[in-house]
Amino acid sequence: MKYYTAALSVLILVSCGKKDAQQAAQQGPPPVNVTLQEVTTMDAAYYDEYPASVTALNQVELRPQVTGFITSIHFQDGAKVQKGQLLYSIDAQLYSANYEQAVANLNVQEANVVKAQKDADRYHELDKNDAVAKQLVDNADAALEVAKRQADAAKANITAVSTNVRYTKVFAPFNGTIGISMVKPGAAVSAGQTVLNTVSSDGQLAVDFNVDQKEIFRFTNLLKSSKSKDSTFTLAFGTDIYPYPGKITLLDRAVDPQTGTIKARLVFPNNDNVLRSGMTGSVRVLNNSSAKSVVIPYKAVTEQLGEFFAYVAGDSSKVSQRRLVLGKAIGNNIIVKEGLKEGEKIAVEGVQNLREGATINTQPAPVAAGAPAAK
Repeated sequence: MKYYTAALSVLILVSCGKKDAQQAAQQGPPPVNVTLQEVTTMDAAYYDEYPASVTALNQVELRPQVTGFITSIHFQDGAKVQKGQLLYSIDAQLYSANYEQAVANLNVQEANVVKAQKDADRYHELDKNDAVAKQLVDNADAALEVAKRQADAAKANITAVSTNVRYTKVFAPFNGTIGISMVKPGAAVSAGQTVLNTVSSDGQLAVDFNVDQKEIFRFTNLLKSSKSKDSTFTLAFGTDIYPYPGKITLLDRAVDPQTGTIKARLVFPNNDNVLRSGMTGSVRVLNNSSAKSVVIPYKAVTEQLGEFFAYVAGDSSKVSQRRLVLGKAIGNNIIVKEGLKEGEKIAVEGVQNLREGATINTQPAPVAAGAPAAK
């Protein structure tokens, strides 16, 4: 009898446990304790940053225009040079000899012209008295014309060889800085092939960066309104900010179809010779939009598979997951470009325990340090 009584008690307990479990399942998981914060807008001044590279506005590789041997170098590596300054000398003996030979040939051809002119004049005088055959007169005129053409060719040859003599001297094409010489005295160089050095302008340098095609309208307006002393564009190298602002000078001809970006160019003064061609840094573009921005604490944002979300409280004490398009981070906050509106309430504490449609139990927001306690 005792055995049956004990078994009956166990059945009653199991039945009660199942009922409790069913009721708990029907009621769902317990509410999640969260802290809500109202979404607000504010004037958010910040910088958009773009990877950038520094390049010279004018840069050229120096190559010889004649073949020969370097006889002299007339500068110090890395020095500033002026337009027209002599930089390299190439052995000119062969080219000078060719020039002298060309001059001598011209003298011969000019003498032939004088002789042919005299012969033609003599035959024409004889022809007036019918004292010479007409064919001889024509031959004399033809010989004069040939002599003149040969003289013209000799003059053209002098121009060519004198040009080669000039090309044995390599001059700076513009004001700038010259690099380390690629050749030494005595080195053999080939016309149009050997790189002697590189000269680049340094008074102002260009900074190139790519912007998304969606921003073409914005940068076109910046290009129209750009001022020489505007602080809209600055340049950063890590934590160091270049002290002089830049000026936007152009947008490239077309959008790159592979990347969907267009190249923009800024020009920065290089008064202290700090900027060097080939440097990389970040262009900082001041975003001074007149529209107010939605700003929320960054801790309210969750990330899933590369997308960003926030939990928005509804009227029934439940939250829904809202996809966000984020902008620039400002301290512990971040700008939300799309996804939230002013006045909505989002979870800022307890976010890690939330799921879509979760029931919430709101907690009072923590009092900021130094702020008066609520009464």
